[in-house]
Amino acid sequence: MSENGKGKGLSWLLFLVTIVVVFFIGMMISSVVERKSESVARLQLTNEIADGETRNEVWGQDFPQEYETYMKLSNGEFKIDHGGSAMIDYLEEFPELVVLWAGYGFSKDYNQGRGHTNAIIDIRNTLRTGGVKSSPMPATCWSCKSPDVPRLMEKYGVKEFYSGKWSDENKGAEVINPIGCGDCHDSKTMNLTITRPALVEAFERQGKNIEDFTHQEMRSLVCAQCHVEYYFKKPGNYLTFPWDKGFAVEDMEAYYDEADFKDWTHKLSRAPMLKTQHPDYEVFKTGIHARRGVACADCHMPYKVEGGVKFSDHHIQSPLNNIANSCQVCHKESEEQLRSDVVNTQDKILEIRRIAEKAVAAAHMQAKIAWDNGATEEQMKPVLKLIRHAQWRWDYVAASNSMGFHSPVEAMRVLGTSIQKAEQAKSELSLVFVKLGVPLPVAMPDISTKALAQAYIGLDMEALNADKSEFLKTTAVEWDKKAKERQGTLINYQK
Repeated sequence: MSENGKGKGLSWLLFLVTIVVVFFIGMMISSVVERKSESVARLQLTNEIADGETRNEVWGQDFPQEYETYMKLSNGEFKIDHGGSAMIDYLEEFPELVVLWAGYGFSKDYNQGRGHTNAIIDIRNTLRTGGVKSSPMPATCWSCKSPDVPRLMEKYGVKEFYSGKWSDENKGAEVINPIGCGDCHDSKTMNLTITRPALVEAFERQGKNIEDFTHQEMRSLVCAQCHVEYYFKKPGNYLTFPWDKGFAVEDMEAYYDEADFKDWTHKLSRAPMLKTQHPDYEVFKTGIHARRGVACADCHMPYKVEGGVKFSDHHIQSPLNNIANSCQVCHKESEEQLRSDVVNTQDKILEIRRIAEKAVAAAHMQAKIAWDNGATEEQMKPVLKLIRHAQWRWDYVAASNSMGFHSPVEAMRVLGTSIQKAEQAKSELSLVFVKLGVPLPVAMPDISTKALAQAYIGLDMEALNADKSEFLKTTAVEWDKKAKERQGTLINYQK
């Protein structure tokens, strides 16, 4: 080929390469413009969301990615070694719990939480909220179950909302939308916001203003509205966080002791008991992740990118079901290694927890034997205080999600002090038995199954289940009818 021909060939090649390069540059520019348009569209709400809007599907019209991932909570049957979203009957798995909560609702029914979308149906179904003949729980129990709660607090007043029974019609027929968008977001700005007064009030008593917290801190505090220890302060069952002396287990224990507060009197030991709720925030604050500035949402709601949109995954779940997007953002080990590290830690904490709950349960049963043999209040006073503190500390770890992994060192420490106090109570009881002339060792009842344990503490489970069944067939059905009439849409929780 001549030099002239080679030159023409090279020119055509350069021409074709230029066309290809220009084509791909055009595609890239088009993609960037499209992604920018998607991002801008996120800031332009298609539908104005009204103040107090509680229907999650309405919010989902403007935030489809968040809503789509949120709705995955309804389909979750994820089960891990310790927790998940699948149904687990913890009383069946750990019968000692029935004895630990004798005289309190948790001895009737205690299951694994199944996620935010199931909050309404689960609180209706649990035996703890009673049935037609008996509904022992106060209205305050609705507080963390729905974005309808802030609306009703605004409608009736906070104190008025807390007053009355859980089964009051103006609560049951109006608290219908499960935990969702309006619980954590301002409807106009979409900023994270605190919608429950108890958290704001707790910080105010510490001299802190909720407005001063950073966005990263808010990514934990919106969770801390509910995932905390709390109690119903008398009169009026006013929802209160016991943080005035601090967040540590000893600080809250001292707060309750000074206030002479008890959740119930134990049916067997007669000890003035504390029921720990779910102090996830308090436990988390003592762990390494909190010290490194990690927020709850970083692990349980990691960021996702779809197209040009970056958003938090609202499929709120265990990080072990999403290790790549949760753990591996910071940790470079394999998924298998990270999962193994977590489970091994949790296995060890469960081993110590089981020692604690068996020791505390034995103390309750031995206390009953002491009472039955004529023990005096003076003899039992130090025993009951030790039992109260031992169970509070055990429950502080047991009631927290994560099987202690939010703060493994603190969980082990607290369980150790629980065992110590339970064994001290049993030692004190041995002295009481000697004074009463009761032969040692005392004979202990068989509580090896849930049924045996519930029979031992005197529960009529057949009657309780029948009463709940009647409630679901009558009262709950009426609530749903009135709710649909008022709301004008189907109730969006799973039956």
